[in-house]
Amino acid sequence: MSNQENGSLPDFILPDSLYTETIRAVHSAVEHDWDSLRQSACQTAAGRALWKHVIHDPLAELLAGETYLKKLYEKIKKDILNNAKEVSGVIIAVRTLWFDKKIEAALTSFDGGGAQVVILGAGMDTRAYRLSCLKDSNIYEVDFPEVLQMKTTILEAATETTDERKHHMMMAKSLNRVAADLRQKDWLEKLQESGLKLNKKTVWVLEGILYYLSHSNAMEVLKIIANNCKTTHTVLLADFMNKQSTTMSSSNFHFYSDYPDQLLPSLGFSDVKLSQIGDPDAHFGLLHDPLNLFNKLRNLPRSLQTHPDDGTPCCRLYLLQASAEPPNQTIL
Repeated sequence: MSNQENGSLPDFILPDSLYTETIRAVHSAVEHDWDSLRQSACQTAAGRALWKHVIHDPLAELLAGETYLKKLYEKIKKDILNNAKEVSGVIIAVRTLWFDKKIEAALTSFDGGGAQVVILGAGMDTRAYRLSCLKDSNIYEVDFPEVLQMKTTILEAATETTDERKHHMMMAKSLNRVAADLRQKDWLEKLQESGLKLNKKTVWVLEGILYYLSHSNAMEVLKIIANNCKTTHTVLLADFMNKQSTTMSSSNFHFYSDYPDQLLPSLGFSDVKLSQIGDPDAHFGLLHDPLNLFNKLRNLPRSLQTHPDDGTPCCRLYLLQASAEPPNQTIL
């Protein structure tokens, strides 16, 4: 795709490997058998694939599938033709780049040595294959068993084609896929059974997952991670919706926090930093128009629920990084 943020229409050519029998069968099952929560993993992959001029994710097209790629492409095409101030998929692009940057910074902050990176609700995440900063890190991807199995099947099928095999080389030191439901009580136990060490430096990545959980489930996940801070140096990277954002899809979005930068310290995290889409560290040259939704919201008090100019909901996405470590303890 070429520069859609500059108003040019992207090229749209599907890879031949999407049409293999195995991959077509897998994506057919996703469309017909999965619920909207699980399908959101492929929708996110479509966003990364169609913003590939800024996101290096060669496997995203295969994981997204033809249907979700075409749907998002048509939205992008319409936005460009209508000179929209925000082009569809830009939130996914900015969010992905922000998490990539912060993961690398977190690993650097550990001052050398290997670390663990746990990706909760991993979906079609391919960072283990595309981020060189993970070369000394053990990666753990947690998601529903059928989501992880679909991902594994497609990646294995991709290695059968010469063109895709070069993208299937792992960057991370190791990768463990852990089938678990974050709404249940046993996901941390399953992580430990898969090799996670609670006394080892850890980066927890919660990208696009918390707001799909109920309030009680989301808080339980955050508390479990916070409790882990008592034994090791921990970095948390997560995105939060405010209350108004959850109204965009009340059937899918549940948990929210209008002030996550106050919530996290109350759970035991420190050095909490909040960014909004469009902030200097969450911009990446993709949000030039000062009148686009995100830039307009950044200039309003976060307490406002509706925009004073037009009465539209103030839907915000907060990007949070936080860290903690045991007092008076040498980092392992």
